[in-house]
Amino acid sequence: MARIAGVNLPREKRIEYGLTYVFGIGLKVSQDILNKLRISFDKRVKDLSNEEIAAIQKEVSGNYITEGELRKEIRENVKRLQDIGSYRGLRHKKSLPVRGQRTKTNARTRKGPRKAGSAVALKRKVTKK
Repeated sequence: MARIAGVNLPREKRIEYGLTYVFGIGLKVSQDILNKLRISFDKRVKDLSNEEIAAIQKEVSGNYITEGELRKEIRENVKRLQDIGSYRGLRHKKSLPVRGQRTKTNARTRKGPRKAGSAVALKRKVTKK
């Protein structure tokens, strides 16, 4: 079982894609690591030798910020924006899109489910005589 940066890599996947399961490593970085270590992209995770796993671990831990450390850095960056009161920080606080997207429609991922009754309140109630 290959365990890199505290993440168990899926055994059946090619190592090129298996490395992307580590937070902070995408496909390009994964390919760069494998090129540097001269490991074939076609190898499966289960077929790696202990030396290759150790070399990948050393490369990832030495040269890349991943997992908890990266999450912490991102959290600190958002907190800094909120503390200085920037526009982006205010958008983060209000759970609204930060990068200029429209919010009249869409933005449901960031805003969450629609609030019940907001559209109904505008309609006039019809009464029977």
